[in-house]
Amino acid sequence: MQDVMQELAPIPPDMAALGATPAAIEAHVKGLARRAETPCGEGSLVWHSRGEGAPLVLLHGGYGSWSHWIRNVLPLARNRQVLAVDLPGLGESAIPPEPDNPDAMADIVVEGIRRLLPAGGAVDLVGFSFGGVMGGPVAVKFGPALRRFVIVGSNGLGLARAPLAPMGSWRREPDRAARLAVHRRTLEVLMLADAARIDPLALHLQERNAESGRVRSPEISRTDVLRRSLPALRGRLAAIWGEQDNIARGAMEARRAVLREADPGLPFHTIPGAGHWVSYEAAQAFNTLLPELLAPR
Repeated sequence: MQDVMQELAPIPPDMAALGATPAAIEAHVKGLARRAETPCGEGSLVWHSRGEGAPLVLLHGGYGSWSHWIRNVLPLARNRQVLAVDLPGLGESAIPPEPDNPDAMADIVVEGIRRLLPAGGAVDLVGFSFGGVMGGPVAVKFGPALRRFVIVGSNGLGLARAPLAPMGSWRREPDRAARLAVHRRTLEVLMLADAARIDPLALHLQERNAESGRVRSPEISRTDVLRRSLPALRGRLAAIWGEQDNIARGAMEARRAVLREADPGLPFHTIPGAGHWVSYEAAQAFNTLLPELLAPR
């Protein structure tokens, strides 16, 4: 494990100031939130709420949790009420009754938001990767109460994913050091554009999130569930991608075309130098751009 850790970049300054170790940083940011639970199957859907103001709901990526937004929730909560959920079967949330049914899981998320927020108020929604796929049916179910839906690096568009280098499976590894090496490889191949930016916090979160996941989110992301949701959301869509997102490699224009077919006026932004996990790798740029996209057009 020491060999893996020696290859990592320093923790970003905005996070390093919050704790001495990755686990302490995660615990600190998590501790600043108001925890809430809403029904999910035989258990609960877990929510982390911060700040006051107009509601902003964040849906994380596959095999992830609220912590996919760890570099975003505090800056965004300066002006908004930010609700970051652990999606069904991921993070601390219970497994849903139909873990292969995105529509049924969307019902669980929508019910949770409606329980936590005042009736009749407008909601902004941001979905990263699998969270954007799930965000499609969630946004449609909100109807007129949905003000803006920002899609961040999501598939679910019926488009082929670019071929990726082998990453291996942490489940097949006999000890933590070997598993950690696989998690680092996943960050390098799938999540970030620049392997030199892999830091101990990113590795810690990848390990925690991947090994907590109990819903096979990649299978849902390979469908066109997001694409089928888009026509009902015309005029309320925006998109952010990392310019070097490996999943979209060679097909960024195809993604832009699919989204603008549904919403010709859709703002589609790419952040230079960033990969798939753009909200982490390019946090400052992301935290500046997102409020601009959420502002009234």
